[in-house]
Amino acid sequence: MKIAVLGGGHGCYAAAADLSLAGHEVRLWRRDEQALAPVVQAGSIVLKDAEGRREVPIALTSADIGQVVRGARLIVIPSPAVAQQDIAAHLAPHLSDGQVVFLPPGTFGSFVMARQVRAAGNRADVLWAETGTLPWLARKHGDREVNVTIRAVRLPTGVYPARRADEAVAVIREAFPSVHGCGDALSGALMNAGPIIHPPLVVMNAAPLQHFERWDIHNEGTQTSVRAVTDRLDAERMAMREALGYGAPHYPLADHYSSDRWMYGDVHKRLVKSGDWREFIDLHHHRYVTEDIEMGLAFLASVARWSGVDAPLTQGLLAIAGGWQGRDLRAGARTLEGLGLAKLDRTELQHLLHEGE
Repeated sequence: MKIAVLGGGHGCYAAAADLSLAGHEVRLWRRDEQALAPVVQAGSIVLKDAEGRREVPIALTSADIGQVVRGARLIVIPSPAVAQQDIAAHLAPHLSDGQVVFLPPGTFGSFVMARQVRAAGNRADVLWAETGTLPWLARKHGDREVNVTIRAVRLPTGVYPARRADEAVAVIREAFPSVHGCGDALSGALMNAGPIIHPPLVVMNAAPLQHFERWDIHNEGTQTSVRAVTDRLDAERMAMREALGYGAPHYPLADHYSSDRWMYGDVHKRLVKSGDWREFIDLHHHRYVTEDIEMGLAFLASVARWSGVDAPLTQGLLAIAGGWQGRDLRAGARTLEGLGLAKLDRTELQHLLHEGE
């Protein structure tokens, strides 16, 4: 299958290498032509994982998004949610009928990007989907080298518009066999693990993150008090899913730490052992803050308000982060209020998510 991968981060390079290794014709786009140059010149990405280190050829690498997207059946965007608006602006002129856009994960970006592309004047019949986590735990080790610690084994995926979910999931499964449908775009967004695992780790480790040059929030930063908060925060997420009628499995994050039933299987010990997550985390600019708190947690808080679910930890963690950011994070653009959806009742929102705009 012809697949376009958009972006230049850890997940993007892992996607390009892994999907190429699986036999797909992969085209990689990155807007930063200079940063992309090593891959262009070599024609490959160096992939490291449990099986060793090898060169993986990439069919096409270009800073021309039109060239990369043209003819692709599947478009994969493993970039942070904070990049979605900019990517949508670049992507809008080039999408065509029948393409499937997959956001792993999305932070409700499947709906947001679809709306932005339509507003730009592109009326192509495109399907949008998002899942609960990045399909790889990965970190780049160089200009064109990526280390994959583990691959996801379960990827619950929501589709916009939901009336064509089976069609979209079938296409995505050709590239990601671990994908399974979980309903509409809101259900997919409420599977997102980032706004559950990262906010407690960042907020409750704020002092050591500012004090130490590098700090592993998944090792020293994951103590019993943090785990207790994470479990209760996740319970609020699952309560929202149940209140909105989304069925199990909800993929409780507790399974990430204690069993092989979570999206990555039994992975936490391998994540810590890799050492790749001992890093500097800026409390203002790191994606755990900009993506998972300012966007993801704010989105969850808005869903809690709209659905009437009591979510004190969601609201409280958001308020604390807003304290050091110096603004009220409840008023973000990636909230139901900011998206103009809070005025809809449940029936109206379900209809919109099922049928599309």
